[in-house]
Amino acid sequence: MTYLAKPKLHHPTLPANSLGFTRRDYEGKISTLCAGCGHDSISAALVQACWELEIEPHRVAKLSGIGCSSKTPDYFLGASHGFNTVHGRMPSVLTGANLANRELLYLGVSGDGDSASIGLGQFAHAMRRGVNMTYIVENNGVYGLTKGQFSATADQGSKSKRGVVNTDSPIDLVSLALQLGASYVARSFSGDKEQLVPLMKGALRHRGAAFIDVISPCVAFNNHPGSTKSYEYVRAHNEAVNRLDFMPRRDAILATYAPGEVIEVTQHDGSVLRLRKLADGYDPGDRLAAMNHIMAHEARGEILTGLLYVNCDAEDLHGHLKTVAVPLNRLGEAELCPGAAVLAALNAELV
Repeated sequence: MTYLAKPKLHHPTLPANSLGFTRRDYEGKISTLCAGCGHDSISAALVQACWELEIEPHRVAKLSGIGCSSKTPDYFLGASHGFNTVHGRMPSVLTGANLANRELLYLGVSGDGDSASIGLGQFAHAMRRGVNMTYIVENNGVYGLTKGQFSATADQGSKSKRGVVNTDSPIDLVSLALQLGASYVARSFSGDKEQLVPLMKGALRHRGAAFIDVISPCVAFNNHPGSTKSYEYVRAHNEAVNRLDFMPRRDAILATYAPGEVIEVTQHDGSVLRLRKLADGYDPGDRLAAMNHIMAHEARGEILTGLLYVNCDAEDLHGHLKTVAVPLNRLGEAELCPGAAVLAALNAELV
């Protein structure tokens, strides 16, 4: 239970990163989710990604909304900043925090109900504004806290645990993120840690709006025959567009890569995404092609996973607004209120 603290005693043979932290140091409280919930696997992947990236926990701000998924920030990075907002309002609260202090690493965790229903407008504006964040949706297609009603991402024709058929068209948050201008878009499966961890590492190091849709089966209400978000269905219909690895900053290596083998994408901080393409001709740098590829595989009943799109030259919200390099929460009265002469000059420009 969350009120029970995990033992602080670590086994002396646990490996540590260069900061001296073990993976245990990136964990949080004990999970209260159902045994076998895919959300716990996502938390474990985040712990692994942050440990491998050697991120200082106190530099992370994690925010969430309401739902099973929005409880999970309590289960990882216990030493980081955290804020649990109201239903569907995580993106706007995170945007305000990001504008106030640009030096923190922002991680938003949400669910398909939290982002695709009540929070759809909030999700849209965070993506189009390019807020510098990693936005993770733990997508199970149901409202797990309120006993398994269909969410807005449930596929048309899928069945509930009681046999009810969903007649509504689904909202595909990945396609929506691409349309709205997100500069890092990926989809993965909670049961595929080998794919999920590198995707998270790339998102955490990306500047701009990074979105990852993680299909995460609900073992209580949506892991049965007829569900399109069950463990068995996703494993049977998963189509990976690439194999992904993540490499820290290093000197450039000049090489020629044959089509369909390996491409490298250098991000602004100098870190490198290494993509090993399995699908012939797939280009993660082409937004329109990514959207068409998703729709083509969707029509065949396949779930496309992997890094679907990345723009290594993207600007974030601070770049769009041309804010100063100093975090706004550190500016004093002299900078914020420069005097009547400056105000008069600004007003004169509007005449």
